[in-house]
Amino acid sequence: MAQQKRGLNSMGWLFVMIAAVLELVGVIGLKKFSEKKSPLNTLMFFGGFGGSFVFLYTSFNYLQVSVAYAVWIGIGTAAAVLVNMIFFNESKSIGRIVSLIVIIIGVVGLKAVS
Repeated sequence: MAQQKRGLNSMGWLFVMIAAVLELVGVIGLKKFSEKKSPLNTLMFFGGFGGSFVFLYTSFNYLQVSVAYAVWIGIGTAAAVLVNMIFFNESKSIGRIVSLIVIIIGVVGLKAVS
């Protein structure tokens, strides 16, 4: 029984991870869409965020909503900041980096206690 519950939790976490990756696609699409309105950028923007919400919602069947949502937001935020710092030349100040580390620690902590 415990192993079955662990398997279901794993499925929920897989859905959260897919949702986070799709959210990152949506963020990149949003950035590109704001620069140039093309069909590909539109698809990345709306498809990324739309798909992200579908997978996040599906994860709620396996995980507590509060934890799944918080982890999804944390992963998406950290990934968006990293991508924007690396590929779109956003600030790489020490304050941003420390804040990013705090977000990552929080996400790992929530995952660890769930």
